[in-house]
Amino acid sequence: MLAQFLQFLFSGLTVGATYALAALGFTLIYNASHVINFAQGEFIMLGAMLAVFFAHSGLPLALALVFAILVPALVGVALEKLAIEPVKGAETVTLIIITIGASLVIRGLVQVTLGKGTVSLPAFSGDAPIEILGATLLPQSLWVLGVTLIVVIALWYFFTRTLGGKAMLATSFNRVAAEMVGINTNWVLFMSFAMSAGLGALGGILVAPITMASYDMGIMLGLKGFVAAVVGGLGNGLGAVLGGLIVGILEAMGAGYVSSAYKDAIPFVLILLMLFFMPRGLFGGKSTDRV
Repeated sequence: MLAQFLQFLFSGLTVGATYALAALGFTLIYNASHVINFAQGEFIMLGAMLAVFFAHSGLPLALALVFAILVPALVGVALEKLAIEPVKGAETVTLIIITIGASLVIRGLVQVTLGKGTVSLPAFSGDAPIEILGATLLPQSLWVLGVTLIVVIALWYFFTRTLGGKAMLATSFNRVAAEMVGINTNWVLFMSFAMSAGLGALGGILVAPITMASYDMGIMLGLKGFVAAVVGGLGNGLGAVLGGLIVGILEAMGAGYVSSAYKDAIPFVLILLMLFFMPRGLFGGKSTDRV
């Protein structure tokens, strides 16, 4: 019984860490521009698919992974420059349609250029499972959890100890005031979209050896990342991480103890409950007109 519980827990933490990275991406853009970027899931997919493409092209794995993060980051900047910036101050529905349209374009381009098939990325440190109290844990799961922890610490340091991070925080609180004290808010927006896309791509790279990669993998991962961001409190970085872990664990426990047929439904039932009873999330994200 304990072994079964631990198995579900390990699975939930692994996928939950991926949701946490996606949720952090939503939070970064939301804080900087109050835009909810529904193309976030496609950055996850891009990271996974490009990592496989570059690795199969003969590049060393480490270099392939670096390029698989940099390219989506550039795509994120292009999205902000070409699609979001020209419609500053647009209605909420307009912004949602633009980001959904961008996700369709990205998915279509990947489908045409990299194919519709499912591809695999080799595990970073072997496939031999680690046994813990009767449950097994893949080494790749440790990579997912470890890298997510490093990202959280790095973001904390960036936002609390660096000038660039403080500029981003200032812009999130009051963009006009930030501009008045000399902060380049356009740079902040570029950085937010680049970092968000990079985080999404990193999540896709980490989970690809476990779940495989395909052109449509980002749809559900992105939506569940959004659920995680809302559960934690949209705009709250720590809440995004904890929300991702909560969503992942509940999904795994529901699939294990109830039925795997309801696995994808559990996060959306959760977000409905949150919107009914705790609309600002567990950790009280910012209130805004754009949702």
